[in-house]
Order: sequence, then C-alpha cells, then structure tokens
Amino acid sequence: MLRAVIIDDIETIRKKNSAIIKSNCPNITIIGQADSVASGINLIRQLTPDIVFLDVEMPDGTGFDLLQELQPITFKVIFITGYEDFAIRAFRFSAIDYLLKPLDPADLVEAVTKAEESLSKEIFDLKLNNLFSNLGSPKNSQKLVLKTADRIYSVSIQDIVHCESDKNYTTFTFINAPKLIVSTNLKEYETMLTPHNFFRTHQSHLINMAYFDHFIKSDGGNTIVLKNKTSIPLSVRKKEEFLILLENLHV
Repeated sequence: MLRAVIIDDIETIRKKNSAIIKSNCPNITIIGQADSVASGINLIRQLTPDIVFLDVEMPDGTGFDLLQELQPITFKVIFITGYEDFAIRAFRFSAIDYLLKPLDPADLVEAVTKAEESLSKEIFDLKLNNLFSNLGSPKNSQKLVLKTADRIYSVSIQDIVHCESDKNYTTFTFINAPKLIVSTNLKEYETMLTPHNFFRTHQSHLINMAYFDHFIKSDGGNTIVLKNKTSIPLSVRKKEEFLILLENLHV
C-alpha cells in the first residue's frame, strides 16, 4: 500500500481529488492534505509519504518551490495543474508527467502506474534538475530531456541543429555531439521547439534556423543547406512560409 498526500490550495479540489484517488487507486492511502507550499513542506517532512499529488500554483508559491526546498526528493511526484501555460511547457521539456484539472480517472490511474514503475531516482533527479534549470533560465539557454533506448540525456536546445523523423522515431543532430534517436514522433518536438526558432520544412524534417546557411531553388525541388553542410528538403506547401520567415530574419 502506497501512502500519499495531496497539496492544493482549494479545499473542494482536495476533497474531489481525494475521492477520485480512493475510488480508482485501491493501492493508495491518503494520509494527509495541505493547502500551501509552507504547510505542504511541513506535512511531507512529518509524514514522509511515498507519493505527493502536487498542485503547481498556490498563493505562497509553486509546487516547484516546494520541491526545491525538500531536495533531495525521496518520494514520487504527480503534478496536477489547471494551467495550460508555462508549467506544461516546462513539464514537456523535462519529460515529466502531469495531470490537468479536473482529474480524469483513466489519466490518474496511468500516472499512478507510471509512478510505481518509474525509472531510478537518479533519472528522476535529472528530469527535475532540468525542470528547475529551465524555469530559471532565458528561453535561449533552456534544455530538453531526451530518452534513447538505453539512456536519458539533458541537451541544450541551442545545440540542436536538425531533427529528422522516421515513423515514430526522431533523430537529433547536434553541432558538436553524436546523434540521438528517441522513440517519440516529430510532431511533439515541433510543438515544443517552434517557439525556439525551429521550422518544420518537411513532413520528416525540423531545423534550427540558427544553423541555416543558404537556400537552393531548382526545378527538381527546393533545398535548404545548413551550416554543417547538411541538405534538407523544403516541401512545396512550406515554401512560401519559409521565404517569409527568411525575410523576417534579415529585417
């Protein structure tokens, strides 16, 4: 049996989430609740739970503040948030799972199962450190967590030159590091990286515009050449959008 606490500043949400957890996760016992960062820190230190269901935004700070105060983390964390904003972007970059309010029972059960079967503490610490680093860093120095078949990496976004998809796999090419292959489709990375000056040139290609060198127009198709001499195809439907982007880059 896993011992859990719920930390959320709204009492009705704590009660509702507690009821959903009890109904859908018979292997979890709720041993305490808290309504703020400060009281949550005290509760966790007092009860040493196995799992913490943690709200992101609270009146006296965030769930991230709570975790930073309690390092090293000795419990599993399931983030719960009602905000589809910076927090969710941070979770995605750090490969950390989260649940949206109101809780969906199926998503809850999946999150609890993942928490029980989660990878080593060292890997969670890497993800958490990546999250903390991104929250305190400007956009151009943020990092992305990538999981290959046998390892997990935290890489600087600005070092990514090019991403290429092959069905459900994506290959990352870096400026001064070996390639990495991850079992996640390119669409997910396009969503995360487009705000960081990346452009989807083709169904199978996403490039970092910081490494754009020149553009070749030809009857046989349009080609983008990167600074590392890699040639990338530009689809017909993306050509106009790309040319507009190039004009803005030189303004």
